[in-house]
Amino acid sequence: MRKSSAEMEIYMAGSLQDTPSGARLHIGVFGAVNSGKSSFINAFTGQQVSIVASEPGTTTDPVGKAIEISPLGACVFTDTAGFYDNGALAGVRMEKTQLAAEKSDIAVMVVSAEREADDPLAEEIRLSRFFRKKNTPVLWVIGKTDLPCDAAALAARILEETGEEPVLVSAMTGEGMDLVKDALGRKMP
Repeated sequence: MRKSSAEMEIYMAGSLQDTPSGARLHIGVFGAVNSGKSSFINAFTGQQVSIVASEPGTTTDPVGKAIEISPLGACVFTDTAGFYDNGALAGVRMEKTQLAAEKSDIAVMVVSAEREADDPLAEEIRLSRFFRKKNTPVLWVIGKTDLPCDAAALAARILEETGEEPVLVSAMTGEGMDLVKDALGRKMP
C-alpha cells in the first residue's frame, strides 16, 4: 500500500510515538526457510523480535516490530514465513506472506550465503518481480556471511539475475548492518 505524500512527510518528520501505524514505513523481510530472516531482523533492530531456531518453518505468521531508524524515521519491520516450506500449513503461511508483501513499502530479500551454487532463486525472483510491478523497492541481503561460503559468487549471481547489488551481512557479528541502513535510506519510496 503506497503512502501519500502527506503520510511520507509525517513519518519522515515524526517520532515513532507521533506517527500513526498506517503512516509508518512498512519494511517486509522475505526469503527461504532458514535463510536468516529472523536473525537479520533481531540483529538489525538490536532487539529480540522473532524466535530463531534451526528448525525450518519457525516463523509461521508475520511478526511486526515498530521501530524508529535514522534516516528512515518510524518503521514497521515484518518478519515473514519462508519460501520452500514443505510443512502441512505451508499454503496458509504463504498466503500470509503474500499479504505482507502487498503491504510493504520496501522489501528486504534475505538469501543465505550457505545456499548451494546451483540452487535456483525461483521464489525470490518471482516475488521481486511482483515488487517491481508495484514499484516497491527491493533490497537484496546475503546473510550468514560469517559461515564458510562463497558469498561473492552468490552476490554476482543475484546481480546478474536482478540487476541489484546485494548487501552482505552477518547477524552473528553485526557486520554489514550499517550498510543495510544506508541502502534502505536510498530505497525509500
